Amino acid sequence: MSKQVPDYVPGHNLLTGKSVLITAAAGGGIGFSAALRALEEGASALVISDIHERRLAEAVDKLQQAAPQAKVSGVLANVTDEADVQRLVDEAEAFTGGVDILINNAGLGGSKTVVEMSDQEWNSVLDVSLTGTFRMIRAMLKKMQPRGAGVIINNASVLGWRAQKEQAHYAAAKAGVMALTRCAALEAAEYGVRINAVSPSIALHDFLKKTAPAELLEKLASREAFGRAAEVWEVANVMMFLASDYSSYMVGEVVSVSSQRA
Repeated sequence: MSKQVPDYVPGHNLLTGKSVLITAAAGGGIGFSAALRALEEGASALVISDIHERRLAEAVDKLQQAAPQAKVSGVLANVTDEADVQRLVDEAEAFTGGVDILINNAGLGGSKTVVEMSDQEWNSVLDVSLTGTFRMIRAMLKKMQPRGAGVIINNASVLGWRAQKEQAHYAAAKAGVMALTRCAALEAAEYGVRINAVSPSIALHDFLKKTAPAELLEKLASREAFGRAAEVWEVANVMMFLASDYSSYMVGEVVSVSSQRA
């Protein structure tokens, strides 16, 4: 079993001239990595959102430095607030001249047994991870469908398939994202808009390392086919494929970025 991380893959101009909107893309997780990859793949305009003002500004600065030729903007927005969602989409549309690709990355986790879980803890996770994704899809489809084109990529999770203790709320939300992806995709396809999702297992980044016990992370990583966690950019690479014309006949799919072993 090889635990060696492969070399970082250079861009191949998969998104040349495209405009991209990514939620929850501040920090060092999958969202930021997807934003960076989009620029490396030639995106000409990028809008990222987050609820953390300082981290958002820092992320925009890093992304702009990485791609001085591209237009990069950040919008402070919370996907649990419908007014914020509408403002985010409107500002992104105005900044880019029309969003070609939406990546729904916003999500909220936590660990709690069902017996100990409060309604608020359940609702908070569902509101961000599932309903927030729904709000963004709904708002963006109202822009994309009249244009007859567009791509939406949702970030689901292996826990939409795989059971894990203390993850009932997160697993339920991500299973919902998978079902939402499949159903919304059939409706959107009639207008030339493609909706798909990725299903990552464990992808290591600084925030996860701070919030989850090292022993648990090591255990989860050991269950994967390569015996290691994914790099965040390995998940972002699959998102770039789904965002590109190479996946033009894929609709309503949930693409595993893991061996998905029990």
